[in-house]
Amino acid sequence: MKRRNFARRPGCSVEATLDLIDGKWKGVILYHLQSGTQRFGELRRRMPGITQRMLTEQLRALEEDKLVIRKVYAEVPPRVEYCLSELGESLKPVIDILKAWGESHQQRLSCAPLPVVVRKPKRAA
Repeated sequence: MKRRNFARRPGCSVEATLDLIDGKWKGVILYHLQSGTQRFGELRRRMPGITQRMLTEQLRALEEDKLVIRKVYAEVPPRVEYCLSELGESLKPVIDILKAWGESHQQRLSCAPLPVVVRKPKRAA
């Protein structure tokens, strides 16, 4: 994936960071890899909403950006493991802060319907 040039633009460091972890799944993948090396199937089980194709694409993009290391073992069947690179490890504080912020605002961010307020009828005087 070709990266854009953010040099000499206001907010360029924020843009560059968001460009690396953009999308619905990259941050989630990075979060799950914080707990250690994982196989493809383990990641997929931890993210039931992601398709196999999307997980593959996102892992490839993270690997291309040097945030994730992919290790293939010469076994039958082949075993592939993913872990954070040193650069990926440096994003841990960013991912942790995003998680904490999300937890503190989860009620507002939730897709759950708002509670129904039942009003008592006014009494006639």
